[in-house]
Order: sequence, then structure tokens, then C-alpha cells
Amino acid sequence: MKKSKSRQGGSPHVGMSRACINGDDNWKELSGPSKIAYWYLKGRYNGTNNGEISLPYSALLGIRGCGSRATISKAFKELEAKEWIIRKRAGGLHRFDSFYALTFRFDKYGK
Repeated sequence: MKKSKSRQGGSPHVGMSRACINGDDNWKELSGPSKIAYWYLKGRYNGTNNGEISLPYSALLGIRGCGSRATISKAFKELEAKEWIIRKRAGGLHRFDSFYALTFRFDKYGK
């Protein structure tokens, strides 16, 4: 009996193009917390949920470099200002999550 050619194993990953990481000044200009927030947002992207990606601040609070809510807020604002992400719906006060979309303007991997 022949095995199907479906994916067998493999771990999920977050990909970024080498050109973006090594040569793009837009990536180099981002702060450390902004890079961390972008990776975590991209990690929640599944190929079909762009515009509906939710990443609460509490998911980033325990990570080195993202020690306070103010730091995380600045990171998201920087990503928006430099057009890495777009906020689709603003949340807050423990009632609603914010939803984001990845622009893929600089990082075309996964688009």
C-alpha cells in the first residue's frame, strides 16, 4: 500500500525572508520589542486570518524585552507607524481584543 504524500510531521514555524532580515533597513530600524511583537503576530497568522489576528498584551508580558504594558504599547504603535501592521479593530479594557492585519509590505514571506 502506497503512503499518501501529505505532510508528515514537521514543526510549525514563523518564516521571514533573508532579504528582509539581512538587507532591509526597515527591519533594522525597528526596536527589539517591535520585532518580538511582529514575530508573535506573524506566528498567529495561519494564511487565512489576516485582519483578524489577535495578540493580547498578556501574551507578551513574560517575554524578555517586553516587560511592561507601556513597552508593548509602544511596540505596536511603532509597527503601525512604520506600516508593518494595520489595526483593524481597537480593543481594550478587558472587553474586546484588538485585531491586526500584516501588511507584507517589507516581509513578503508567507503572503
